[in-house]
Amino acid sequence: MSRTVQCAKLGKEMPGLVRAPFPGELGQRIFDHVSQEAWNLWMAQQTMLINEHRLSVIDPQARQFLEEKMIQFLFEGSDEKPEGYTPQA
Repeated sequence: MSRTVQCAKLGKEMPGLVRAPFPGELGQRIFDHVSQEAWNLWMAQQTMLINEHRLSVIDPQARQFLEEKMIQFLFEGSDEKPEGYTPQA
């Protein structure tokens, strides 16, 4: 049986992640309070941000930017799109 969490993003009890997505306090916070479905939504959002902002994930500034956006997305309700973003048809 999968474990459930009260998802901070989606606001309901849902299946949680199998493991913390990365080490440390933030990884544990995500593991404890974010559902698998919300994490999948974040992965799509992150991909869009990387592509729209032409980020290199090996750049420390880009990683910091993505971490800030991840916290906003998962815990503060933001799903802001970059200026000029148009979704693919």
